[in-house]
Amino acid sequence: MGWGKVIYERVVVVGSLSLLGWTSLCLGWTKPSKIQAEALPHAFQGRDLIGVAQTGSGKTGAFAIPIIQALMDKPQAFFACVLSPTRELAVQIADQFTALGAGIGLKCAVLVGGIPKMDQMIALGKRPHVIVATPGRLLHHISETKEFSLRSLKCFVLDEADRLLNEDFEESLEKILDAIPRERTTYLFSATMTNKVKKLQRACLRDPVKIEAASKYSTVDTLKQQYAFVPAKHKDCYLVYTLNEMSESMSMVFTRTCDATGRLVLLLRTLGFRAIPINGQMSQPKRLGALNKFKAGECNILVCTDVASRGLDIPSVDMVINYDIPMNSKVFTLSSL
Repeated sequence: MGWGKVIYERVVVVGSLSLLGWTSLCLGWTKPSKIQAEALPHAFQGRDLIGVAQTGSGKTGAFAIPIIQALMDKPQAFFACVLSPTRELAVQIADQFTALGAGIGLKCAVLVGGIPKMDQMIALGKRPHVIVATPGRLLHHISETKEFSLRSLKCFVLDEADRLLNEDFEESLEKILDAIPRERTTYLFSATMTNKVKKLQRACLRDPVKIEAASKYSTVDTLKQQYAFVPAKHKDCYLVYTLNEMSESMSMVFTRTCDATGRLVLLLRTLGFRAIPINGQMSQPKRLGALNKFKAGECNILVCTDVASRGLDIPSVDMVINYDIPMNSKVFTLSSL
């Protein structure tokens, strides 16, 4: 049995793949990931889902495919809303929805900070099928944008749920949950299952199916981990040496502060490295531009804060360096995936 028969049980036309199945094959999705294979049969039955899986395991496909299938059966504006903890992840999710839904003319709007609110209001006026948003900006549009409501929402997705439940987003999330209908399908996906995620599960999911495609806080099996125990004053020297030894590699360097990203990029560029920064103090267009340059190979070193530590799909990365030890061990595990 191929991908179409195993996963797209409801999307297969007799004798051939449907538009959705064909689009997936064109995207290089030749077989389901573990989280997709286990989640999709339940999602097609309309069940609420809790998915625990590593970053890069195909979680987006696990919730995007059943949403697009439902829209194929019955198109509806503001059918689904996906919440993301970071702007870059929101844009990435929206791109995958647009690609998978190209055959049915799916319309997707992205609501994140750093982008003019008027542009987003215009996008909402076109009545998209799917909204992908960060909590703060979505709440702003729910409160301030006339004739915009999620009262007819049918599917609600929390991606990287553990990050959405930190202090920065908790209040916004509670208000969003009050603004959407209780009768809905809810998908909750996370790389870790924290106590807050369990609490949210009890509050907003109905008899969910729990799928664990990864052990708790595990790194991928193919990852080779090493550490260098050096004096702080020699860290820059060892960083430069390591990057020079791996000069042909695509590398991500994680730092703890925004200032550190700028300092390291200046140092590396002065020494002839093709480095580019991403941090929370940069404007959104600059952040997306830096990420796109890295993905395209124009720069082969991305120096970043934990803004880039979760959810981003950058398959070409060869090496991840934690220049600063993360304060939270989970961040180390997840940024290394």
